[in-house]
Amino acid sequence: MKKIPTELEAKIVRMHHAESWPVGTIARQLGVHHSVVRRVLGEHGVPVPELAQRPSKVDPYLPFIQETLEKYPKLRATRLWQMARKRGYDGGVSRFREVVSMMRPRPRPEAFLRLTTLPGEQAQVDWGHFGQVTVGKATRKLMAFVMTLSYSRHTYLRFFHESHMPVFLRGHVEAFEFFGGVARTLLYDNLKSAVTSRVGDAVQWNETLLACAKHYRFGPRVAAPYRGNEKGRVERRIRYIRDNFFAAREWTNLTDLNIEARQWCLEVAAKRPWPDDTDKTVEEAFSEEQARLIDLPDDALPTFERVEVGVGKTPYVRFDRNDYSVPHAHVRQRLLVLADEDRVRVCDGQQVVAEHARSFDKGRRVEDKAHIDALLAEKRAAHHLHGQGRLQAAVPTTEAFLHRAAERGHNMGSVTARMLELLDQYGPQDLAAVMVELNERETVHVPSVRQLLEQRRRALSRPPPTKVELPSPELRELVVTPHSLSTYDEIGDVADEENEQKTDGEET
Repeated sequence: MKKIPTELEAKIVRMHHAESWPVGTIARQLGVHHSVVRRVLGEHGVPVPELAQRPSKVDPYLPFIQETLEKYPKLRATRLWQMARKRGYDGGVSRFREVVSMMRPRPRPEAFLRLTTLPGEQAQVDWGHFGQVTVGKATRKLMAFVMTLSYSRHTYLRFFHESHMPVFLRGHVEAFEFFGGVARTLLYDNLKSAVTSRVGDAVQWNETLLACAKHYRFGPRVAAPYRGNEKGRVERRIRYIRDNFFAAREWTNLTDLNIEARQWCLEVAAKRPWPDDTDKTVEEAFSEEQARLIDLPDDALPTFERVEVGVGKTPYVRFDRNDYSVPHAHVRQRLLVLADEDRVRVCDGQQVVAEHARSFDKGRRVEDKAHIDALLAEKRAAHHLHGQGRLQAAVPTTEAFLHRAAERGHNMGSVTARMLELLDQYGPQDLAAVMVELNERETVHVPSVRQLLEQRRRALSRPPPTKVELPSPELRELVVTPHSLSTYDEIGDVADEENEQKTDGEET
């Protein structure tokens, strides 16, 4: 039943007592139904005679409706109306719905006891969803991990971009360190990170969570279905966080938000009155409870995200929608990524081969300059050796020239590139011809090679060389060794002899 405004109730009561207006007049003047006026006056102790009930088409079907609702209390009114029509009811559905609404049995409200716990006995854990945020090109969730000690109500708050198992465990570890101890029992809702399946009271726990419980020596417990009062302390803390901390708060990144959240937990949430005794603060109640918590183990539980990845032709691994560089020696291998909120480590067995700051962006290429420089250096060396091989294949006599240049400390990349340029301009025959003289002189200077090539060109009255750029790298690197023209002279001599023999035979 819709509640009317308090001001309207006051007008109805005043018009009846002060002006002695009847129910119908009050209803007409205020524009409300007479039943509203009767209800308001009845709630204020004014006896109002009921209107005579007119006969209704639905009256003969009231026993049927009552009996059916006793068997099926949640049966919809429209379905009950269809059943009544088959039994002869020819009235409309609106009035029928009103009657069913009045006759439907109301569930008896359940009373709940206020739950109390001993100091250090229980903590409640839950996630709170705080919408989405944009990080670069990526859209990420904003999830709040909340753990509340049931006795003192001291709260730990931590925001994450995910809610999967490694992050769930990280929230536990950091909360235990924040409290300086562990409650004996941790109460969960039916989270997938806590409960993998449940049938009635039979619960199958997540094996990873059980490993965490074993390490920190707490007992996991799951709240009963539809028993919100069992986990009300952490749920109220999440609502309190939304209203008191997160509302209208401006922040730049997740790190800043978590710094502010930690300060809020210590300076605001811990200073509020303790619900069980308002003369104390939550901080004072926690100081009594902390001594009852289970001591932390000597080592913290590792909470890295572990993902096996493959390296393709390029020296990068893909993790969480971004690419991270690795040394080029690990291409075409399987590696292991260990990641937390701040760092991404790439491992080959027990060895960490790369480490980067984590990015929550999308499509970013995160590189270590040393990895790229090492790859470039190897590529330059490979290109340099490839050039030497091409040069020696075209003109084998250049091998001695290159050896002398290397012995005297010349830049071999520059020497090779300039010699290849001369090979392309003058051709292998002319370069081979001048290399004989240069090797006899033991010359190692490229300008001397160019000078002898120019002298040979002028002596043979050839035009200056013209550089022709070929479109394909394969064509540019192709070495063509021309044959001696004397071969063609020999072919011509054989042909002449055959022609002479043929002519002699015809004359005979």
